[in-house]
Amino acid sequence: MALLRDVLEKQKFYPGILGVFVNPFFFARRELMKNISKCSVLLHGKLLDVGCGRKPYKRMFRNVTEYIGMDIENPGHDHSEEDIDVFYDGKIFPFPDHHFDSVLTNQVLEHVFNPTEFLSEINRVLKPNGYLLLTVPFIWDEHEQPFDYGRYSSFGIKHILVQNNFQVLEYSKSCQGTKAIFQLINLHIYKKFFSKNRLLRLILTILLISPFTILGISLSWFGKANSDLFLDNVVLARKVN
Repeated sequence: MALLRDVLEKQKFYPGILGVFVNPFFFARRELMKNISKCSVLLHGKLLDVGCGRKPYKRMFRNVTEYIGMDIENPGHDHSEEDIDVFYDGKIFPFPDHHFDSVLTNQVLEHVFNPTEFLSEINRVLKPNGYLLLTVPFIWDEHEQPFDYGRYSSFGIKHILVQNNFQVLEYSKSCQGTKAIFQLINLHIYKKFFSKNRLLRLILTILLISPFTILGISLSWFGKANSDLFLDNVVLARKVN
């Protein structure tokens, strides 16, 4: 039973063939995994994971010498299964200037009501020429309510980074076109029939969601993806001195 649980846990953020049948967010998570992996090689040294949660992508950062996870202490959110090293107040990072070589913030910026101050703090704790890897949704449902404040287009996220003294090095639109459409269909089904019972949730995913995942995979092979319709922004940026 423990082995099955470990296998299913891996499929949440590193979905393979099995993920087609057991992960209701297969398209979003698989594309995000691939895009993060592509950029991860440049992050090095001492890394700060802002909004780390469970640190799901920690294993990807093989050039990192120290990995520190920081999250906000939210009374309405259960942190019991997360891997957090440092809590902060949502405003000031509890670290000195120029303390980190790299910063990762994954699917966090949409929950930040003060994005300019947030990015300014990231810039402050980064060393000169330090790297920032940031992912944030463009199209997704409201989640972790009421702490869901914004969505970013490709132009919006690039603009706000440049305004806060970052140079955009690489940019990707994660999960485009047909895959995005079928992921949203699966998200709707998941929300409609969600169950707190893990076994029932798995059965519903296999029976109701995986057929749409398979259909979405099949249809995505035909034609060029609509790059204007995508789920997530993935940005690799560098601090401007």
